[in-house]
Amino acid sequence: MTKYIALLRGINVGGKNKVSMKALKELLEKNGFLDVDTYINSGNIIFSSDNSDIEFLKMHCEALIFDTFKLKISVAVVSSAELIETLSNAPDWWDADAESKHNAIFVIPPTTVDEVMKEVGEAKPEYEKVSSYGKVIFWSAPIKTFSRTRWLKIVGKPVYDEVTTRNANTVKNLADRCRKTL
Repeated sequence: MTKYIALLRGINVGGKNKVSMKALKELLEKNGFLDVDTYINSGNIIFSSDNSDIEFLKMHCEALIFDTFKLKISVAVVSSAELIETLSNAPDWWDADAESKHNAIFVIPPTTVDEVMKEVGEAKPEYEKVSSYGKVIFWSAPIKTFSRTRWLKIVGKPVYDEVTTRNANTVKNLADRCRKTL
C-alpha cells in the first residue's frame, strides 16, 4: 500500500470551483481510496492505494470530481516518498527568507518542467530565484518586488493550466502529515 497526495488545481479560489473537502473525502472513500485525509480547503488530499499507476489515480480523481461536482479539475498526484524526496532536494534558498514568498509549482503530466520553464522564460535574478527537482519548480521572490518577477506572469501563459501551486508551508505540512503515517 502506497501513500499519495492529490493536489487539485484551482478549487475554492476566489469563490470559484467550490468543492466541499468533506464531500470530496467521502466521494474518494466510496470509490476505493483508503485512509483519505484532506488538508486545508484548497484541494490537498492524502490517501493510500494498492494501485501504483499514478496516471490511473489522477484520471480516476478527475473523473470522480467531474461526475459528482460537474467541474473539470486537473489533478497532480505524487507519492508521499516522491514529495519527501523532492523537498529534501529543494534549494537552500527556498523558504529561507521570511521577507519572501516561497512557492512549489507542481507540473501536471504530461506537461514537463522543461516545457513550463521554456514558456515562462528565464527568471529575473534581481527579483526571484527558480530551480526544479523532479516535477516541482521551486520559486522564491521578495514580497516587496514580487510584482516585478517573470514567474508571476505564469498566470497569463497557456502553461498555467498545466500546473498547480502551493506555498512552502502547505507543502511542508503535507510532507509532515505523510511522514507521520509512513
